[in-house]
Amino acid sequence: MRDMTLVIIPTYNEKENIEKIARKVFSLQGGFHLLVVDDGSPDGTAGIVKGMQQEFSGRLHILERKGKLGLGTAYIAGFKWALQRDYEYIFEMDADFSHDPEDLTRLYDACSHGADVVVGSRYTKGGKVVNWPWDRIFISKGGAFYTKMILWMPVNDPTAGFVCYNRKVLSTIPLDEVHFIGYAFQIEMKYRAWRLGFKIKEVPITFRDRKEGVSKMSSGIIKEAMYGVWKMRGFK
Repeated sequence: MRDMTLVIIPTYNEKENIEKIARKVFSLQGGFHLLVVDDGSPDGTAGIVKGMQQEFSGRLHILERKGKLGLGTAYIAGFKWALQRDYEYIFEMDADFSHDPEDLTRLYDACSHGADVVVGSRYTKGGKVVNWPWDRIFISKGGAFYTKMILWMPVNDPTAGFVCYNRKVLSTIPLDEVHFIGYAFQIEMKYRAWRLGFKIKEVPITFRDRKEGVSKMSSGIIKEAMYGVWKMRGFK
């Protein structure tokens, strides 16, 4: 049923998490495939993935890039890779277990039953955040409200990085014109989909802060999102 369903996980120094998250994805019913997009992790993340490929032949793939090029460009590269291989449902998910792999099935079910984009949402009814400091929650919720007020997009968690796209969405969005690379990338993809008339559905999830590895959050990523939403208002 899901042999044309691909989970994309971008990585940079995720040696503590990548094998565990991959094995969890492959343990799920339905046969999800997995593409790891690694930005030249010096900690050997790519080597761990390649060491598992024989065990999960045909289901585990890796796209290696030279240097840390950013979250958005990693996903764009993954989207293009998926479209070239005719995957029907394409997921974004973090490597650090902040997104529960068990929820992949719920996102898939929503996308295969009429939604074009399904967002694993912290801020829709039933969603929540666990183990985040109050300042991160304040910034995240404030950013979501700020984005909604500027773009009028009916999405409660616009910066969410746990998403399922129907193939037709990624085939329609001009991927080479996507501007942003951090949280603003997540907003831009949802905004472009909404402006093109695609149906976006939010599914509540519990988001848990990472237990291992280092967060990639930075002040530059936050500033990009703050200023980026104003630029997005001019998108056609």
